[in-house]
Amino acid sequence: MANEVLLQISSKLKDYRKSKGITIQQLADRAQVSKGLISQIENNRTIPSLLVLINLIRSLGVDLNDFFADVEQASEAKVLVKRSSEYQSFEKEQSKGFLYKRIMTRNIQSLPTDIVILELAPKATRAFMVKTNAYEYKYIISGEVEYIVGDQKYTLSAGDSIFFDANLPHKPVNVGDTTASMLVMYFFKE
Repeated sequence: MANEVLLQISSKLKDYRKSKGITIQQLADRAQVSKGLISQIENNRTIPSLLVLINLIRSLGVDLNDFFADVEQASEAKVLVKRSSEYQSFEKEQSKGFLYKRIMTRNIQSLPTDIVILELAPKATRAFMVKTNAYEYKYIISGEVEYIVGDQKYTLSAGDSIFFDANLPHKPVNVGDTTASMLVMYFFKE
């Protein structure tokens, strides 16, 4: 199964869960898995085993055929144009002041890549550090962001960028008084 499909699946899991008014804890209890695992799956931080995935879908009371009906592999087009109106908004870890817009997810030479725009409201930050099984590249489009990676802090302004192994604990902080916007590329590891 292509990793770009897995990104669609994680998004669908979250959408179904929310549409049914089920909390992460309730789904974890029903599926007999940890709350943390579900959060990691929904936020594209880990890939579930096939048995866990099927169990989660069934725990949501969703027919497997219905769940997978519109999951598609991206075409192998040489040129792909995506309009800003087609970007898909989503959230990770319910971080207040974080607005993600998925530009596209593609496999590039068999490695999954996820490209998003992240907008941080003034003073937005997470209360916790996160880890992702990927390398991350961030390009600051506007604003000023302090990026904490491990025990180091990096202050970045418009035009600056940072690349790091996202298995290191990390989080951004908008240190400015205006919305900060950045292009983010996730290069997932196998």
